[in-house]
Amino acid sequence: MSNFKELVRIGKDAEVRHTQAGKAVTGFSAAFDNGWGEKKQTVWLDCSWWGDRGTKVAEYITKGSQIVVEGNIGTREHDGKTYITLDVSEVKLVSNKSEGGNARPARREPPTSDDRRQAVAGSDFADDDIPF
Repeated sequence: MSNFKELVRIGKDAEVRHTQAGKAVTGFSAAFDNGWGEKKQTVWLDCSWWGDRGTKVAEYITKGSQIVVEGNIGTREHDGKTYITLDVSEVKLVSNKSEGGNARPARREPPTSDDRRQAVAGSDFADDDIPF
């Protein structure tokens, strides 16, 4: 495995799953371009972000948005095909699809008290735990 850090485009909305032991894993697909001109290739990553941090931002990792993702890259075999995997350690939200996919921070109206209460209702973390 090697360390990887890159601006990527999300190809599939993040999905949170849980192991039989109850451990959360957030999965999503992401792509980045490698090379230039005629040699340019789109490389797809099968991303897994283990733990509760991924569950808290999964709703913002949506198809068409851009993020900076960091982690350890590897491969896995399935049905005779090799897939590139990324064991995610860090994510930085950069843009969303409504901004046309450009690399500037997403602009959102500041949440109201009611918005925060709704977002946290039924969850086991406090407002201070929300990463933005």
